[in-house]
Amino acid sequence: MASSAAALFVLPSMAETADTSSETIETVRVVGTRQSADALQLRADSTISVLSSQDLEHTAVHNVAEALQLLPGINVTNTGNSFFGGIDGASRGEGMFAQVRGMNSEFTLNLINGVDVAQGMPYSREVQLSLLPPSGLQTIVVNKTGGADQELDFIGGSIDFRTPTAFDFSADQTFSATLGGRAETRAFDYKADGMGYSASVDGSKKFGAANQFGLYASAYFDQRHFVNSELAGKTEAGSDGQWAFVVSDADGNSPAGMNPAKNLTSIGFGVGISSGYTVRWGGNVAADWNVNSNVHVYGKASYAFAHTRQDTTFSQILATNVKRGSSGVRIGTTDLYQPLINDVSTRFWYETNPENANLGTAQLGTDVSLGKLSLDGKVYYTWGKNDRPNHVEISNRPLNEDGGGNGFAYGGTSLISYDSDAFPYATLTPAMAARLGNLGANPARRAGDMSFQHSGQEKAGVILDGSYAVDDEWLQSVKFGFKESTSWRHVDALYTETPNFGNTPQLSTVMFSDLGIYDSMWSQAYPGKYTWSVPKINQAKLIGLYQSKPTVIDSCDGRNYAGYGYGACDTQNGRETVTSAYAMATLKFGDVEAIPGLRYEHSEIHNVFWKDNFVTDKTTKKTNWVSGGFTSNNTSYDEVLPSLFLNWRPADGAVYRASVWTSYTRPAFIQLAANNRTQTNADGSTSITEGNPDLKPIESVNYELSGQWSSEHGGYLQASAFAKQLSNYIYNSGTNFVNGTSITTGNTADTSVTFTKPMNGGSGHIYGIELEFRQKLDEVSGWLGGFGLGGNFTHNWTKVDLGAKTGLNSEPVQNAPDNVANMQLFYEKDGLQFDLLWHYTGSYVASYDYLGKGASWDHVWVQPTQRVDLHVGYEISDALRGDVSVSNLMDTESYRAQVGQYSSALSDVVDTGRTILFTIKYKN
Repeated sequence: MASSAAALFVLPSMAETADTSSETIETVRVVGTRQSADALQLRADSTISVLSSQDLEHTAVHNVAEALQLLPGINVTNTGNSFFGGIDGASRGEGMFAQVRGMNSEFTLNLINGVDVAQGMPYSREVQLSLLPPSGLQTIVVNKTGGADQELDFIGGSIDFRTPTAFDFSADQTFSATLGGRAETRAFDYKADGMGYSASVDGSKKFGAANQFGLYASAYFDQRHFVNSELAGKTEAGSDGQWAFVVSDADGNSPAGMNPAKNLTSIGFGVGISSGYTVRWGGNVAADWNVNSNVHVYGKASYAFAHTRQDTTFSQILATNVKRGSSGVRIGTTDLYQPLINDVSTRFWYETNPENANLGTAQLGTDVSLGKLSLDGKVYYTWGKNDRPNHVEISNRPLNEDGGGNGFAYGGTSLISYDSDAFPYATLTPAMAARLGNLGANPARRAGDMSFQHSGQEKAGVILDGSYAVDDEWLQSVKFGFKESTSWRHVDALYTETPNFGNTPQLSTVMFSDLGIYDSMWSQAYPGKYTWSVPKINQAKLIGLYQSKPTVIDSCDGRNYAGYGYGACDTQNGRETVTSAYAMATLKFGDVEAIPGLRYEHSEIHNVFWKDNFVTDKTTKKTNWVSGGFTSNNTSYDEVLPSLFLNWRPADGAVYRASVWTSYTRPAFIQLAANNRTQTNADGSTSITEGNPDLKPIESVNYELSGQWSSEHGGYLQASAFAKQLSNYIYNSGTNFVNGTSITTGNTADTSVTFTKPMNGGSGHIYGIELEFRQKLDEVSGWLGGFGLGGNFTHNWTKVDLGAKTGLNSEPVQNAPDNVANMQLFYEKDGLQFDLLWHYTGSYVASYDYLGKGASWDHVWVQPTQRVDLHVGYEISDALRGDVSVSNLMDTESYRAQVGQYSSALSDVVDTGRTILFTIKYKN
């Protein structure tokens, strides 16, 4: 080895020629132990966090997103703002998106083996990480800062998922195989299938006269079944208006001087079962050829596919015909009122939420050393999709029961009370309660709705990096590079439905139980909370029923649009080309290293989307579609991105860092080019709703101070303070416009034009502190020497201006928890490994102004969660190892979101129970 210290930075199984310089992070792709990961963090030029292959083996997680929670400053969310957002996504019971240092996952750059991967999500720039199992990848490196040699389209951080090559192992040939099983306990509460299994293999071989060729390959397959419990109070408040103020003024608003969030009450909620399965498979390949000592040629490929079937079954208790304000019930002689709930509807609703997702990468490259000059070049291609192929919905509801206008007659001023866990319970009449347990007796509304959505992106690029070792007294090296990538994306959707049974829904005489789409029941809607039974829909029979009925195309108001085809108005295509170049230098002044750099990125975005024209008749006031067709717009960005990193290394086991760097993130495509609608109104004015190609990217100036220390006795400590100064803030709003602003031009109604489009917000900041430590009792003799303690803690202070239209200029940053923490008690000795992990995520804002009140009190807050995981592993022999892990050992709630930070009146809750994993691994 180059020095005795090299053992700290590479595995014993790695090639003994591994470099120990500051380039270690580039040359050593895979680390196997926590100690080697800590050493890699210490040697890096900037602040990074590393998960080793050993860390991945010691976790009880569904996918790599959840494994990332072990690292400081990482928040993993189990839902998003796409078509499986909200409680739908959370009820799958697995982490989906990773966020770094208080920034939403749109501001995270995801890479596989250094390649920025395709972003297949329809409404954002997120990458869904739940399709990647922990067995498919070996090492994860999270960059908390960005230098000029990195693509700087990120503000939170970049995450690089790395796979090994044959030359990362000292042996000429390796092989391993893993078999595993899983059990998800919430499914057992429903007496349903909660089992799953997994299998993976990998191997490597070096060959040729001088072992100049290397081949590595891995493959995996796994399947999980889940049945989870859902309470939808927040969701029903937003979708069906199931909320009210306990006390209101005559206008229906919360009275002055009263906290509106504390004055909230639910007037209806849903209770449901989320059931289904996920099948994943994929693998990685790496081929290497050391042509000679100066030339290395390689090719790498990775692929991951996930198919999810998700069925959501809800029984609903909803208030209907509700009178508020002065139309409600007056409180004595005051000018205050209570709501009047005239009717209550006990309903049933079912939907499928399927998904086909994939993510692939391929790259070919070469590393060339020409004396002091080194050149690294590669071409790459990546593709990804997130499709929702057959989303079906069906529902029923009681009609004209007991004289009620839409359900059962009620006539009360309140409907809901709460238990000690803030779960809502309805005050029902005997007839309502009986129907709730016999929802098949409700009339069927129709034979279902069906929608189809496809979303995907392809990306190709070329990267060239060069470095020159000057080795001057103060100028050590210079580095330079060029990159160009072009991506193509496509999103389309189509919505169809079948006609109602009977002339109108109110006259339907077809009972839901007569449709023949279910023959069994879920015995309890939510075990331990809500005990009535719910129909268990047979999805195949439902789709058969739907296909047997006449279908109405409802997309784009049912129009074919001059031969373009149904659903054309929900189609968007885009092309994005990003060209960048950089230069940086490494300067050395004694123990101090300075790395100044400058990067330039130019982006060209061309979007094609649909434009509709409507005219409202002045006499009949009816709005008619006149014409439509595809149109396009263009957006370009030029970003000059300087950076400076200072590293002081007074001793081998210590480094102190200071850095300032700039970065940005381009807006989501739907915000630049949404469906355009132009309408001529009856008064002669014009209203135009459109995307905004002039949106600015969100930009950030980032600062950090940190120190890292390691000892010869198994100790590691890292402390950081960081700040991000944000401008042109943009948050994730799904299909909705961010800060949708209306601008009117013209002086009179018959000449005015009102534009409604998304707009940038203002400035903001994130300040944070981060601490990470690990200490093993190496100096303690005997069996106690195997114990150790590790952990990390991150605290964020955030504030942002959402924009002039909202009037909200001092809000928390979206999806930025106030605190994130991990604690780990571990034992490693004589082949036995034991890990007890505690994870905590504090509260954070998931969406702004949920009830549309133009205020802060109705933000949706995800409540704090904590989880205890247990892992036990034992090396049965040199070739055989067994592991058992339990996730969520204490069986806590996995998700609770509510309207208002301190009000639980309108809450969504998901209970996923425990997950038990067991594996056995063979390796030679």
